[in-house]
Amino acid sequence: MEHLKNKKAIITGGSRGLGKATAIALANEGVDIAITGRNESKLKEVAKELKLIGVNVTYAAFDVGNYEQVQLGIEKIIEDFKSVDILINNAGIAAFGSIMEMEVSEWTNIIQTNLLGMYYVTKEVLPFLIDKNEGDIINVSSMAGLSGNATISAYSASKFGVIGFSDSLMKEVRKNNIRVCTLTPSTIASDMAYDLGITDGNPDKVLQPDDFAELIVAGLKLPRRAMLKGASLWSTNP
Repeated sequence: MEHLKNKKAIITGGSRGLGKATAIALANEGVDIAITGRNESKLKEVAKELKLIGVNVTYAAFDVGNYEQVQLGIEKIIEDFKSVDILINNAGIAAFGSIMEMEVSEWTNIIQTNLLGMYYVTKEVLPFLIDKNEGDIINVSSMAGLSGNATISAYSASKFGVIGFSDSLMKEVRKNNIRVCTLTPSTIASDMAYDLGITDGNPDKVLQPDDFAELIVAGLKLPRRAMLKGASLWSTNP
């Protein structure tokens, strides 16, 4: 079993929902945490909460869809932590709308954030993992990345892209002892799911952010010889 204590993790979209739950779960394992997001006040609140667990914490406020902001934000985190071991690409947005109804700007913004944002962050963090010849990258896709549906063309396209990007990345960096895992969860009671009105969050029937975080921790604890290439998380309730 891999020991996580004293490792350093960057979690995008870490100020709420799945990102926050993952940050807390990893902090409880002794991992130093860097969270990113667009809302600096929320990042500060979560950072304070994480520090109470007893780990080192930093944050950087930026839009993952803006490459210049990503460069500056990752530079700040590396200045604070000096290194990184784990990258969790979690930041994402979604919206419903038919192809004809959704504005071009909204459609492209979803692609910009969910797919290009993941590429931008990975591009800036990857050199540090390659230099260490070790690391973990976890990319969050969705069941919508495995099967499209009406009114989610932008989100689905972005998440299909995430899977293709992750698969290519995994085959590029295995030689550097870097594990790449792609997660495709079904509906989770996250802030985004509430905002979209797609769940009532019933804890007896709907996946919770903590379930997602537990899967990530379990994957990271696998011996270095083993790699969880991908995993789908479903509720046991239909």
